Amino acid sequence: MKSLILSVGAIAVVMVASSASAQQRVNLRAGFLPDPQQVSVFSGGGNDASNLGRSCVGRISDTPDVVLNYSSSGGRLAFKVVSNGDTSLVINGPDGRYYCADDSSGLNPILDWGNAPSGQYDIWVGAVGDAASGTLLISESSF
Repeated sequence: MKSLILSVGAIAVVMVASSASAQQRVNLRAGFLPDPQQVSVFSGGGNDASNLGRSCVGRISDTPDVVLNYSSSGGRLAFKVVSNGDTSLVINGPDGRYYCADDSSGLNPILDWGNAPSGQYDIWVGAVGDAASGTLLISESSF
């Protein structure tokens, strides 16, 4: 297994590649720059996201595409996927609950916490139809 670690100030990104999946780890603190953070992603997987809840759609991988560890000051935290494909978002929040979004901005999903708690956010980018590459945006502002 190969790892790539990039570190800039309060931001650390770790990419772990294996034969089963590519998972990226992101560590952010409130006030992070640049805002939004951009993470390259590829949607899809072998699992039906609707098994996690009625509002979840698309096909997702076994493991999260991105694992975000966030140190909050109690403010907003928002997630958006920008892709030419039809994507969905599934996030297992720090409270252990699954949150899902689809087609919030055209075919792009947005999830937003008004008062984001600190902790780990497990993020899956689902494919609704064909898998596609895209960019996960993470911001402390609304999209």
